[in-house]
Amino acid sequence: MRLERLVIAGLAAVSLPAMAGSGTGVISGRVTYTGTLMRPDAINMSKQPECVKLYSGRQLTTEKAVGGPGNALENVVVYISAGESQATEVPATPVNFDQQNCRYATHVLAFRVGQDVSISNSDPFSHNIHPIPKLNREWNRIQPAGTPPFSYSYDKEEIIPVKCNIHSWMQAYFVVLKTSHFAVTGEDGQFRLPELPPGKYTVTAWQEAYGTLRQEISISGSETRAVNFVFQATP
Repeated sequence: MRLERLVIAGLAAVSLPAMAGSGTGVISGRVTYTGTLMRPDAINMSKQPECVKLYSGRQLTTEKAVGGPGNALENVVVYISAGESQATEVPATPVNFDQQNCRYATHVLAFRVGQDVSISNSDPFSHNIHPIPKLNREWNRIQPAGTPPFSYSYDKEEIIPVKCNIHSWMQAYFVVLKTSHFAVTGEDGQFRLPELPPGKYTVTAWQEAYGTLRQEISISGSETRAVNFVFQATP
């Protein structure tokens, strides 16, 4: 995980017609890349025949850098990292994290400090969930097939790698955030952070292979500010 690499995005924010609620603004935009994305690695499941059977000759690959149409970049977490006077109440509804078809159904899962993660196993065999934090408590737990989901929450903000101790290629990230303003990009690379009170904010975009980009943005009222991030991709 390359969290130490920091690049300051050089694109200017642009004011667009208001689309937010009364007195609050919106930051929206798109995450893309220039250069050549690293090639995904083929995953060798030959030592786990229960997983090979699920794919019928199809090749499963890693998800460290996933591109979309128009050089869009998927699985990028965009969030407010500075400028909020106070965070909103932590949601009572948990976020879901499932183990299905010998992979994590969600590669990058973002949620709030103090919010429960409901962890389930949809496969007909056991998995082991093993988050590896540096600031929070480390734990790992086996989850046999057919057992009910269990929940866990974190009390510190952190980006946490997750692995399965049984199937070594299963890797994901928990992105635990203080802010309520965050989004994870899909295949179109787009994000939207609504309901921001007037103020100056730092907007951060994190991608597991290419590091971090940041921009300083001011919101003056009911307006939408367009912010785009471009990561420099190398094979």
